[in-house]
Amino acid sequence: MTPEEILQALYDETLVGNAPRVLELTNDGLSLDMEPQTLLFDALIPSLEEVGARFERGDFFVPEMLIAGRAMAGAMERLRPLLAETGVQTIGKFLMGTVKGDVHDIGKNLVNIMLEGAGFEVIDLGVQVAPEKFVAAIDEHQPDIVGFSAFLTTTMPMFKANMNALEKAGMRNDVIVMVGGAPVTQEYADAVGADGYAADASQTVKRAKSLLEAKRAKVPA
Repeated sequence: MTPEEILQALYDETLVGNAPRVLELTNDGLSLDMEPQTLLFDALIPSLEEVGARFERGDFFVPEMLIAGRAMAGAMERLRPLLAETGVQTIGKFLMGTVKGDVHDIGKNLVNIMLEGAGFEVIDLGVQVAPEKFVAAIDEHQPDIVGFSAFLTTTMPMFKANMNALEKAGMRNDVIVMVGGAPVTQEYADAVGADGYAADASQTVKRAKSLLEAKRAKVPA
């Protein structure tokens, strides 16, 4: 296959979530000395953006997004160390976790894949993340954005507990805070004092980018 054919096939196979083929094509491209960032920015990211667009139009649903996301994640496992070597600039650092008391992570994991596909460096703290663990991780990783995920209405109050912990640690103004999860609404996000909310993974990426651009525009270089 030519490099052009590999890029097209990589785009197509990611779109349909054919993980084994996506990994195979990624390796084929690398064996032809194609740059890892070319595979990422000319095939994988555009494909995942199309997945997001189809989801928004109602042509794709959560299963299709998950399958495509997993296919992309497999390629990213292979490309990540190579991208780090080439010093590819990430657009920002996103710290993510499901709040204390909640073990749901499918939505969070999908958001992580979409964010990574869009060029963010993602640090995933997993599930059942206590406020003090978020604080410690923010101190360690210095992220641009922190994401709190909750799937249960009973764990949504942890958003406020986390916000209080950030305030107490003097970190609230250092990070953009985004919240999300099945029962979460814009109204609830506003009530707890979050900077951003998104209803799905595709919207999360757009909102994260716009919030980050807005914050950087305010900060003198």
